[in-house]
Amino acid sequence: MSKLTSLVLSVVLGCITLTGCAQLDPAAPAADGANTISASGSTAQLGAINAWRDDFRSMHPGAQILYRPNGSGAGVRDFLLGTTEFAGSDYVMGAQEHALADGRCGDRALHLPMVVGPIAVAYNLPSVPELRLSPATMAAVFGRTITTWDAPQIAAENPGAALPHKEIDVLHRSDDSGTSHVFTSYLAAAGGWPYPPSTDWPGPGRGVEGSDGMAETIRESGGTIGYVEYGYASGAGLRTAKVRNGAGEYVALSPEGATKAVEGARVTGDDGDLAMALDYTTRQKGAYPLVLITYEIVCARGTAPLARGFLRYTASNAGQSYLSLLGYAPLPQDVVVQVRARLAAMT
Repeated sequence: MSKLTSLVLSVVLGCITLTGCAQLDPAAPAADGANTISASGSTAQLGAINAWRDDFRSMHPGAQILYRPNGSGAGVRDFLLGTTEFAGSDYVMGAQEHALADGRCGDRALHLPMVVGPIAVAYNLPSVPELRLSPATMAAVFGRTITTWDAPQIAAENPGAALPHKEIDVLHRSDDSGTSHVFTSYLAAAGGWPYPPSTDWPGPGRGVEGSDGMAETIRESGGTIGYVEYGYASGAGLRTAKVRNGAGEYVALSPEGATKAVEGARVTGDDGDLAMALDYTTRQKGAYPLVLITYEIVCARGTAPLARGFLRYTASNAGQSYLSLLGYAPLPQDVVVQVRARLAAMT
């Protein structure tokens, strides 16, 4: 499904009226006259939102959340304009955006981590069933200073591999993408990438729109390489590279490896904001370092009870329990405890 297609996600939450909502129980049945709220943003978290929607639909028919997967940048803009109740974003807002978000809320806007999303470096090279890449080699490939699959740097990391003398078709997101921001942040921190992190791809290559477009293009085009959330890569049956972490290990992508990478993240936000900084050069054994934390951006005060209830469910044990089955990883326990505390304090 195209990311430009609006996806109606129905979830039912308790406590729809404005009174008596301080103790909102997300397992409670929806009240009569339940309304609808809108959200938009990250395509990376769409699979999780789909699953959460279906779980609520099976338990509590009634209320609706409309989620438009139009990319993190567009989702943040929608939130700033006040047209959505919360935004899904794979990147932390900068100081200027955060000030605008605070103004939109009339109080504090919060980043709430909700999903850990491993990013796959996916490729289509039938002669190479297993590919290993260091951050420096990856940065050179995506920066187009390495242009062929049999380049010495790639060959040195993949001894014995049947690397063809074929041009590498480098793909990047053409839309305003939080995944691009995370990927370029990783390349800059770990691989010597010469461009600043950006939601708008700063380097060379061939642009494709959306996570689904990235996965489809890699699947259909030989010699390609690109970056896409693990759920999309897995769903399309793509081969994914092992990535070298700061401990020198080439680690295959897995939910367990992604969670290990996030365990060393630190909270950089203040006043209740849970924006986090990842260590892309982590030396944690078994850590898969190329991950994103996808957030829900929401007002600390004045958020609709329906949205609060939905987010409380997503951070619950039930909401986090099956993320690994969907190509994601659950939040580390110490992080999810903080998220629940922020949600409990919201009014």
